[in-house]
Amino acid sequence: MNERIRALVILPLVAGLSVLADQVSKYAVRSNLRHGQSIELIPWLGSIFQVTYVTNSGAAFGLFQGWSSLFIVIAIVVIVALVWYYLQLSDGEWLVQVALGLQLGGAVGNLIDRLRFGGSVVDFVDLNFWPLRNWPVFNIADSSIVVGVTVLTLVMICEGWSEEHAEGQLATAADE
Repeated sequence: MNERIRALVILPLVAGLSVLADQVSKYAVRSNLRHGQSIELIPWLGSIFQVTYVTNSGAAFGLFQGWSSLFIVIAIVVIVALVWYYLQLSDGEWLVQVALGLQLGGAVGNLIDRLRFGGSVVDFVDLNFWPLRNWPVFNIADSSIVVGVTVLTLVMICEGWSEEHAEGQLATAADE
């Protein structure tokens, strides 16, 4: 596949798959559980992982409850910024493109919820093991954002290390 075509496909593909997984999972939770209800999908994992249907009108970790209108505006700004940044990338930066696609998919998934459900998002992944005891319930969109940001951060760190390493090699070669 042509490098430019691949570059134009990665973001919508990754973002689309992320939104699809997020929205299908939230639909399944809303359709099968009452608000506040928990179930164990895998009985032997029940003590560390459950599906718990909750809603969140705040940000990550339930902070800033009730600021839904602000979060809708922020999501739209973030979506525009991600697409703009993506369009500035060179064709070969596929890992950055995947990271941005994950972030975009997560932002769109939670924005869909906020627009459909009066400012709240559906959360359901409930982890309860050390060190995550009492960790807030989250969703696939949240996970996509976190994984995307983590991948982008690691790429940037590695690129910085590679540039410093290359500069060091050039300096060493020049000294010889």
